[in-house]
Amino acid sequence: MTIQEHYVRQDALTDPGALARAYDDLPETISGLREVVSGLIIHVAWAERYGIPPGVPMVRQTQPVADRLKLIQVAFAGSLTAPRPPRSRTFGTCRDYALLLCSMLRSRSIPARVRCGFATYIGDDIYHDHWICEYWSPGEKRWRQADAQLDALQIDQQQITFDCANLPRDAFLTASQAWRLARSNAVAAGAFGHAATTGLWFLHVNVYRDLLSLTNRQMSDWDSWRDAAPAGKVLKVDVLAELDRLADLVTAFEDGSDQYAVLDEAASRSLMPPWLS
Repeated sequence: MTIQEHYVRQDALTDPGALARAYDDLPETISGLREVVSGLIIHVAWAERYGIPPGVPMVRQTQPVADRLKLIQVAFAGSLTAPRPPRSRTFGTCRDYALLLCSMLRSRSIPARVRCGFATYIGDDIYHDHWICEYWSPGEKRWRQADAQLDALQIDQQQITFDCANLPRDAFLTASQAWRLARSNAVAAGAFGHAATTGLWFLHVNVYRDLLSLTNRQMSDWDSWRDAAPAGKVLKVDVLAELDRLADLVTAFEDGSDQYAVLDEAASRSLMPPWLS
């Protein structure tokens, strides 16, 4: 099986299930698909800017696509292409957008996968914790990156000038790319993070989350990183060495090595974060 074949099949989280027919009238272009997804979800951190009043229940936990599609229909029944006012959209985070776009692309037999890493264009952080979707471009023989979270409001407020369906190089760094930059001191480790949680410890969380996502484990116990005790956020020498090895493994995979089985084996040994073991 080729690498592309691994990523053209739906998995447990991207499978649209009983609502697969909801994809029938979607746009033909990847840009069109991305734009549709951006109008189906509101990121919980942006809700106030869309006029969502305080107190409205908002689920932050990532939803499987099959469940997401049901929520979408409850909020606003009809074609996914129909414009939805903010109060008729579902709530989620960046990973929900990436999963839904990944699902739509795979339904069109386009190899796609969800990636965890850091964006340079979100918020005030230099490198902000983020999830996007990658898809295979057969003409260019490379993986392109798309950010399905960016709708018209966010594009305007964040002054986005690039093609959101084909991110420019270095706009988004995968977690392993970011780890290697920090370890080589090319970029300060403290520049990477999520709000006040920054540095090598959070980088290592995302290395594992991206590793797991590459093997279609887009949700994992590593998502509980907020529950880790401060005392456990010191990375020992052996842990640093293992992260260096994993980052090199993922980077080689990104560069074209046909090592999916090796990646999957590494992911299967990394399911449990230390604060839960």
